[in-house]
Parts: sequence; structure tokens; C-alpha cells
Amino acid sequence: MAVGTAPEPDVELVGVSVRYGTAKAPVTAVEDVSLTVAPGEFVVLVGPSGCGKTTLLRLVAGFERPASGTVRVSRKTGVVFQQPRLFPWRTVGGNLAFALARHGVPRAERAGRTEELLELVGLPGMARRRTWELSGGQQQRVAIARALATEPQILLMDEPFAALDALTRERLQEEVRTLAAVTGTTVVFVTHSAEEAVLLGSRVLVMAAGPGRVVDEVAVPLPRGSGVDVAALRGAAPFGALRAELARATLRASGQV
Repeated sequence: MAVGTAPEPDVELVGVSVRYGTAKAPVTAVEDVSLTVAPGEFVVLVGPSGCGKTTLLRLVAGFERPASGTVRVSRKTGVVFQQPRLFPWRTVGGNLAFALARHGVPRAERAGRTEELLELVGLPGMARRRTWELSGGQQQRVAIARALATEPQILLMDEPFAALDALTRERLQEEVRTLAAVTGTTVVFVTHSAEEAVLLGSRVLVMAAGPGRVVDEVAVPLPRGSGVDVAALRGAAPFGALRAELARATLRASGQV
């Protein structure tokens, strides 16, 4: 990279459209979306149901292809879904060992690497536990650890905390925020929540439906890093103002105002 030039984006979408249905009755899910995500950035997609947030995430993950436009992803991705999707017949360690094996980690190194991953997500010493013995929040931590097992530089998260209770959700929000700051991982995160978007994102893209498109962008100039007092941040005036601004933008995107 030449001196003074911007780094190549980790994610770049140019004029992307996605259509479903038949040639005679096509349904446009996403229309002419262009966006970039820089290395180390935490970008949040927020908007009403049916606006194409998950579709865009699936495009970046390579699960879908656009009808038109281009999708460029420069580094390896890992995905965390809304539901943990763990193998119930395997232990916690077994779930992670499976991911490590798929990643080519030698058998002799998997136990040590499993413990490192569990330590990273706040579940040390739980490799022998059965997945059905875990709480919902613990299961989602295992799902995050599994995604990190492949050592992705880009983490894609599709409403990973939507099914959790409020206290667990807040705790995991803080942990993901810290994890991204400590590891420098690029994150693309989907949510319905304006508060979650402001708390986590360094930049928030607001999407509207019918068809899905990006209609607004909000920069979040709040402090980042592993030492930030998140509880104090939630009560700070700038946080409330940004949350209100984003909530209004989201309502406009849904056609409610």
C-alpha cells in the first residue's frame, strides 16, 4: 500500500441487487446497494423487518450471489447466527474441535486451542459441558467461539442476541465490543435495535424496505476500546442523542414518520 493511501476495504458492495421468485414474477429484496467496510471497522446494519439486512450479510458471507452488481470480500469471514446452531450430541469442546478440524488444526493442538477460545469468550473450563446444559447466553458464547475458531478477520453477526433476556444481552454486547477492540476484527452486525447499533457500531447504516436499500448513515463518535465504562456510556448525553437520532432515522426508513 502506498504511503498516504487508504487501506483496501475488507468488504465492498457496488450496485448490488438481489431478486427472488420467477422471471415472470420477480421480487426485489435488495436494490442497488453500495457500501464499504474498512479493516477494523464495526459497521451495524439497522432497519425494519424485510429491509434486506440479513440478505446483505449472506452476500458478504458468500451464501448468496447478487442478481447484479459486485461483492468483494478481501479477507476470511466467520458467521454468528441468531440461533447458536450447536451440535447437541457434542460437548462444548466437541463443537469447537469440529470447527478446528475443518480449519485444518492438528488433533494434538485442538484441546489447547479450544481452551484459548473458551477463555476468550468467558467460558474457561467448560469444554466437557453438554450444550443443552448451558444457558442461552452461554450457548451464544460458544457459537462466537466456534466462529473465531477459523481465525476470521471479518466477523458477520446476524442479530446474535435477539433471543436473549435483557441482562444477558447487555453483558454479551459489552463482551463483543471488547472482543472487537482487543482483536482488531472487522465486524458487520445486523440488529433491529437503535440502542444496540449505537452502543456497538463505529458507523451505522440505516436500511429501508420495499425494496431493501441504504437510506441513511450515522457515524458514532463514541469512545471505543476494552477499557471503556459501558454502563457510564449508556447514561451519557451523547449516547442518548445518537440513539434518538438513529431511532428517528429507522422510523423514517420503515415509513412510520
